Amino acid sequence: MAWAGWGAGPAGAGSAGGPSRWFLVVLLVLSVVVAGVLLRDRHWLEGGVAAAGAAYFGLRASGRLGRRGGDRS
Repeated sequence: MAWAGWGAGPAGAGSAGGPSRWFLVVLLVLSVVVAGVLLRDRHWLEGGVAAAGAAYFGLRASGRLGRRGGDRS
């Protein structure tokens, strides 16, 4: 069978339910550290992007965004 790519059908990416909560928490912590270092070094744009990533991972880890809490189905 040929490979159909990411997200193709029931066997595509995300079919296992997405990333685990601990993985999202690890990404959250790393994003906060990176944002802090960048902002300390006055790299405002890059630090802001990293902080936005931290906010996203925080929402995903808390279940307020994504399949665990954001879907209404």
